[in-house]
Amino acid sequence: MGLSFLLTFIQFLLIVLWALVLGRMLMSWVDPTGRNRVSAFLVQATEPMLAPVRRLLPRTGMIDWSGFIVLIVLGFLWRAL
Repeated sequence: MGLSFLLTFIQFLLIVLWALVLGRMLMSWVDPTGRNRVSAFLVQATEPMLAPVRRLLPRTGMIDWSGFIVLIVLGFLWRAL
């Protein structure tokens, strides 16, 4: 019973992180400067995940691929559990 709860909690956490990253990606099209409260929260919540990935990726112009990479990794982890 304890292991089942732990796996369910980890899956829930991965879903929440996935939704936050997706929300940040969508908000970057609407409010790229992050002046909105929601945008500022999404930036603060997701930057610790996106910054290391962004440093590893080569510069590709205006498109930030770090969000896509993090979404793929989170989705893979979610389905692996």
